[in-house]
Amino acid sequence: MHRVVLSVAVAALSVLVSGCSKDKAGSGAGGVPLVKSGALVTCTHIPYPPFQVEKDGKIVGFDVDLIDLVAKKLGVVQEFVDTPFENIKTGAFLNSGRCDVAAAGITITEARKKNVDFSASYFDATQALLAKKSNGVTSLETLKSSGKKVGTQAQTTGEDFTVGKGFNPVSFESSDALLNGLRSGQVDAVIEDYPVVQAWMKDSGNASAFDLAANIQTGEQLGIMIKKGNSQLVAAVDEVIAQARTDGTYKRIYEKWVGPLPTVVAKP
Repeated sequence: MHRVVLSVAVAALSVLVSGCSKDKAGSGAGGVPLVKSGALVTCTHIPYPPFQVEKDGKIVGFDVDLIDLVAKKLGVVQEFVDTPFENIKTGAFLNSGRCDVAAAGITITEARKKNVDFSASYFDATQALLAKKSNGVTSLETLKSSGKKVGTQAQTTGEDFTVGKGFNPVSFESSDALLNGLRSGQVDAVIEDYPVVQAWMKDSGNASAFDLAANIQTGEQLGIMIKKGNSQLVAAVDEVIAQARTDGTYKRIYEKWVGPLPTVVAKP
């Protein structure tokens, strides 16, 4: 899932990709190996609200809060590398030592597991069909029968799902570009992660222009990507996720960025 280049203000706070590999490697509490001394470096792709977004010169969001908990456990601070999602999806930046973890609303898949390790799932995800009001698109079926154009974000499971359903979607580099494509009429509808669409619809302009035509249960689960073989870091992330679910921190983060925490997650 995810984004292009940070603003100058955010870039100043981020880890420069070219310099990350030059930093002295370090370790966190318990001897967990890290790519940079004193930091837990996160690869992400911005913007992707509610998981990561730039606000007032800072990177914030659901994933950011969750990884901050991991950084705290390790006695370091979180830093960021913003990169196209392709570099994250393939595991290239993780396995070349550019970052410790990747967090960008990433779906756990068997194909991705071949290149990287994943934490335990921390989010049950669905896809959403968002369409312009009054254009007749109320479901995947009406979208297909109408022949209207549908957009997706490049290199995401949403795009894979859409193609698998027999569509030929218009592909956009980032979630912002996807939304702008819908606004400008390049496409008549989009398929994107439901939490992202929820974030969009909090804007009154979007709410008045678009309808949530369908919330599609795909059975996807999100996880934190970690360099292949770094079992100590996997264990640390899993411990943080489990503790957050137990002590109420997860519920607080979820409701801060997404909305009411579902008591039962529907299965496909």
